Amino acid sequence: MSTDTEVRRASERFYSALNAMLNGDAGPLSEVWSHSAAVTTMHPIGGREVGWESVGGTWPQIAKLAGGGKAELEDQFIQIDGNMAYEVGTERGQMTLAGKGVPIANRVTNVYRRENGDWKMVHHHADISVD
Repeated sequence: MSTDTEVRRASERFYSALNAMLNGDAGPLSEVWSHSAAVTTMHPIGGREVGWESVGGTWPQIAKLAGGGKAELEDQFIQIDGNMAYEVGTERGQMTLAGKGVPIANRVTNVYRRENGDWKMVHHHADISVD
């Protein structure tokens, strides 16, 4: 399997796990993320988390308020250099958050690192798209 295919599969696993979280189950995100102290995330509602304990702690909080959600990555562009890869694109979809319908239209950057032969998420940054 090519490295490009491996990274695309890592992205598919991340979005499958993200969609589980948007429907109230944050558990699968733990499997797709690196658990290192260097992982980071920046959510579209603001804030920055550093380290697995902080990053991993945000997902159950969101899952408790989320339901009926689905997000898909559009316009995916991937670059790979050795054991690091990044993708950019636009997340589109919708979700219910605290009982209110919320559209999803975020510009996104995801960074993956190969760990023990498997590609893991090390950074996720999403901000609200203006288009």
